[in-house]
Amino acid sequence: MPSKEQYPDALSSAQLNDFIEYGFVRIDDAFSPELAAEARAIMWRDLPCSEHDPESWVFPVIRLPGYGGEPFQTIASMPVLHAAFDQLVGPGRWLPRDGLGTFPVRFPHPDDPGDAGWHVDLSFPGDDGDPNERSDFSAWRVNVTSRGRALLTLFLFSDVGENDAPTRIRVGSHQEMARYLAPVGEKGRSHMMLDGVAADCPEALATGKAGTVYICHPFLIHAAQKHHGTRPRFIAQPSFGLAEPYRLDRTDGAYCPVEIAIRRALGKE
Repeated sequence: MPSKEQYPDALSSAQLNDFIEYGFVRIDDAFSPELAAEARAIMWRDLPCSEHDPESWVFPVIRLPGYGGEPFQTIASMPVLHAAFDQLVGPGRWLPRDGLGTFPVRFPHPDDPGDAGWHVDLSFPGDDGDPNERSDFSAWRVNVTSRGRALLTLFLFSDVGENDAPTRIRVGSHQEMARYLAPVGEKGRSHMMLDGVAADCPEALATGKAGTVYICHPFLIHAAQKHHGTRPRFIAQPSFGLAEPYRLDRTDGAYCPVEIAIRRALGKE
């Protein structure tokens, strides 16, 4: 991982405070439109439809797996993102990636996509699951220390306006989620229906130009939605892992913003 001396801080004190309070920050121009276009061209080759034939867009969503190599490796390794991860998680506490994925590609379509419920991303297999079955997340869990996941990230590979199926975000919901997870401790929860959790939180949309990246607290409740626009939407939702676990009780008090947000929600700050 690059040392901190190789790049300046990416986020201001105000942005760090916003992350703690609201659960996310937005970085514009995290990678170039040219890199985004290069990546889209690769993905179009792997899709079972044509970029130039809307009649071939017969599914509301198609999921593409992770991609390594260029330009995905360069995008995942942008210095501004590594600097932000260092500020939010702590230098040496998160695991870098050499690629990105998965990619839920959403198309203008009248049908419900079938995956638009409010949720948080699960991060580790439960005792009743098979840790080797990476494609079966039915028994996976999330716990109060976000075992296995450092952050939720949204990489925009196409321009995303309000009609282009932007991810919906419940602003500040990471705090309510921390309180929901705390009673079950390290075991965590699975099979969660979160439609009613933090339902009174204001809603934001993850819109922006291609090259925008949203960096979110792992407990931020979010949801997909139907695409009402005219052009397919490309984003990546890569998981960044932890090099060491989050801790809610540190003897040295060196808490990162992700931990501070959880501690504040639980009345420890």
